Amino acid sequence: MDDKTAVSNAASLMGKRGSTSAARSGGSSSRSTANSSARARSKLTSALRNRLRRLEKPNSPRAKLEYVTENLISSHSFARRRRANRTRFASTRTASQTLLGCSKLASLPLDQLTAEQIGGFIAYRQLSKVQVSTLNRDLATLRRGFHLAEEWGKVSTVLPRVRLLPGENHRERVLTADEEAKYLETATSLGHEHAEAYRRALEGIRATQRGQQPKQPDAFLLRDTAIILMDCGLRPEECFRLKWMENIRDGAIEILTGKGRGSRRRIPIPQRVRSILEMRRVGGLSEWVFPAPTKSGHIESSSLKKQHAEAVKASGVVAFVLYTFRHTCITRWAKHMDPFTLHVLAGHTDMNTTKRYVHPSEDDILEAMERVRGGHKFGHTLKIADPEEVAGITGKMLDESELSGATRQDRTGDLLITNQPLYQLS
Repeated sequence: MDDKTAVSNAASLMGKRGSTSAARSGGSSSRSTANSSARARSKLTSALRNRLRRLEKPNSPRAKLEYVTENLISSHSFARRRRANRTRFASTRTASQTLLGCSKLASLPLDQLTAEQIGGFIAYRQLSKVQVSTLNRDLATLRRGFHLAEEWGKVSTVLPRVRLLPGENHRERVLTADEEAKYLETATSLGHEHAEAYRRALEGIRATQRGQQPKQPDAFLLRDTAIILMDCGLRPEECFRLKWMENIRDGAIEILTGKGRGSRRRIPIPQRVRSILEMRRVGGLSEWVFPAPTKSGHIESSSLKKQHAEAVKASGVVAFVLYTFRHTCITRWAKHMDPFTLHVLAGHTDMNTTKRYVHPSEDDILEAMERVRGGHKFGHTLKIADPEEVAGITGKMLDESELSGATRQDRTGDLLITNQPLYQLS
């Protein structure tokens, strides 16, 4: 049975079931249930009939780039990623708009696109002086669109291979212990200032005479999120979406959804993070660990943007982004963990991705090499010897009586060769 026959039979069967069930529902108690079931069957019947109309279209035009990008954004798999990572969704949507803005790519069917036209798009974007990372996001979206078109059977030929450009900048910043201490101390001080400002606002004229109660801030929000990111190696969006009932279980943080297939993992809670969670849970009424008056109900990256910039400036630390905490944590873990455990805790699908998060310093490399050598330090330490001892050793070395009959000039290494013609040695 082909697709058209199956869809047609399913649509007719659903229509008959909807009419018979509506006729059988006689009592008032079951009338609402029957109506809701009829509506659900009606929607399913309409969807099946629409599917049948699409299958019956003769000689449908070949798919273009616009069709692929629209279905890429609205597909079920990408909708799930959209909920898990809004940043990646926005990046793909922007890249799709950029690709559709190039008339040479958008006007032709996918099976007519060649490597030369893709190279022209790359040259056009390079003339616009965009970063390599931005251009690679465009190319990655185009490559994903090609794969979907082949998977959906929208092309009959092999599409050109899309390669990403080298030279993309990667995060290599790792905080030192001193920088971490300065940043956390400043974040704590800023939290005390916010708490004191709220206390003064409660005693002000607006609160006491006008009845305008100030909004209570989450004073130590920046400090708490920074410590969790530093000690657990979470992605910022994973930390922002933590829930008490779903993610905090049995002394560990369980990440159920995330950026990729390897994001699902279980991370034991360190003592410092445990203290923070216990303090935040006292009196907390929200399901979120970090609630906020946002559309999602929890904090976003914009919730910490101003506070983070203020803490960096006040602490005197070189500017960095919140994602640096994750790189710092994984780099520190790498000193004491095997690669496979590190790969699991980092939440990566590919081991090569984990390698990009480890940034050993020169001191770390020398220390590791010394451990391999059994504690021997590289390099030689100058030692001043006793002059009399040196003189005694020198005199002993010049004693020709210990050369077993050979002259000093004839001694080469451990071989004692007498001064004889070479033809007599045979």
